[in-house]
This record gives sequence, C-alpha cells and structure tokens, in this order.
Amino acid sequence: MLLNGYVKRIFRPTCNPSFESVHCIAHLNEDISEALPYLNALLGGTEYFHDPPEVMFHHYGKIIKVGAREIAINALEDEDEAERVLSWLKDQINEAWEQCHSITPKYEGRKKPMIIEILKLLPRTNCKKCGRATCTVFAAQVAEGGLGPEHCSELTEENRRKFNEYMVEFDLD
Repeated sequence: MLLNGYVKRIFRPTCNPSFESVHCIAHLNEDISEALPYLNALLGGTEYFHDPPEVMFHHYGKIIKVGAREIAINALEDEDEAERVLSWLKDQINEAWEQCHSITPKYEGRKKPMIIEILKLLPRTNCKKCGRATCTVFAAQVAEGGLGPEHCSELTEENRRKFNEYMVEFDLD
C-alpha cells in the first residue's frame, strides 16, 4: 500500500462564502508522485502536469487535483461527500500503484472537447432552460464533463445526434 492516510480540511471558498458547496484539501501522509502517471492511465485524467507532478480529473461535476502530497476537490455537498471521494481516491491510488507493472503510465491528459464545436451544435438562444445563463456557459460545462446533450431541451434531433457523435470520442463522466 502506497497511501496510508491523509489529513483533510473542509472549507467554503473565501471568494464567495455564500456558496452552498464546500472544498476539501487533503494533505497526504506519503509522497505518491511515482503513482501519478499510473493513476492518470487508470482514471483518464483531463490534464497532467510534470513539474510539480499533478493530475487533474473532472468527475461528476467536480474538479479533482491529485498531487504528490495533496488532493484538492471542489464543489462538494458536505464533509461526508468529501470523505467518500477521498476514500475512493485512496483506493484508486493504491490500486494503480499495486498494478503499475501491468499499466502503461500516461504522462498527458486526455483529449478534451472544444467549446466552440459544442456551441455550434447548440441553439444559441440563451433560453436558460438548462439552468445556465448562456449557451456558452452550457458548452463550457459540457466540455468539462459536467453536462451532456440531454441537459439541453432545445436541441434539434439532428443536432442531438451530431452532439452525441462528437462527444463519444471524449469519454467524459
């Protein structure tokens, strides 16, 4: 086992303390930098940084940064959710490390959809039926993996088909 534990800190963003979500920073008891390329290969990180070594993930509308001695997670409901995500990540880190001999390390992030290509398929009426202020905001959230074509009720059937065809190559959660 590479990662035995961590100490977490839960907080509301200082830039806007009225946010309902919380953030979490977990300080890791061990240096996991050698496991990061394997974790990236296992989970499909959206970005990979070499110096310092870090991998970013976008899962279920959350941005997760895993570094050598720290994990940062945004947009959490509460401390219980933070603990669930951290526990899952700890298991994933240890699994990636234990299986590193059978995993090809990955030193780059996965290909991401382009916001402009998504926007071309949207109605661009800024109707707000999806709950977003503009179609551009919607497209940005789709590109990050937080939304999909099913969240836009104004898509034509043809554009919904094209949207799905475009997005299938990116394997976003």
